[in-house]
Amino acid sequence: MTTPQNDSVETAAPAKRSKWRLFFAIFAILLIGGVGGIGFTVGLEYTNTTEFCVSCHSMQTNYEELKQSMHWSNASGVHAGCADCHVPKEFFPKMHAKIIAAKDVWHEIMGTIDTPEKYEARRWQMANMVWDKMMATDSRECRTCHSFDHMDLSAQDRFARNRHERAQERGQTCIECHRGIVHTMPDEPEQAEEAPPAEEEAAG
Repeated sequence: MTTPQNDSVETAAPAKRSKWRLFFAIFAILLIGGVGGIGFTVGLEYTNTTEFCVSCHSMQTNYEELKQSMHWSNASGVHAGCADCHVPKEFFPKMHAKIIAAKDVWHEIMGTIDTPEKYEARRWQMANMVWDKMMATDSRECRTCHSFDHMDLSAQDRFARNRHERAQERGQTCIECHRGIVHTMPDEPEQAEEAPPAEEEAAG
């Protein structure tokens, strides 16, 4: 015959085991989540390095142009890599940029711009995609380093000072004037000749 005391002991044991199981389950979830989060952060930061960006063969043209620019080497020693200009700092815009950049992997596999000739043929299109993005975000990435609020116009030459003063007054954004300062400015493609009217074709 089971006594009331034995009943309470038998009931307490499963309850104690359940608490320990819950504790270990929560601990395991937090541990896995923490390790996964650290791995995600480290991996994400690695994809923001210039070394990662130029590991693709088709990015060598961009890389050589960057190394010849003042964003790479200058008197002040301020250095900008690929991600500084092309990847947002904020988390959600950054994730959006990473998703869009997946197309670059596809084009690398397909060899879309794997020769100088192919690259030049698409340079105008690629440049305009970047310019349009910068216009839409008010040159957000540029402004992480450059700011009208901290710009000493008196230290600039007359031409730059006048242009920047007018830009502030008009609410212009950086990329409206500063195109081709890192990568070679593409030539605008010539407009295709309009087809002659049908009557002229018939007469010819």
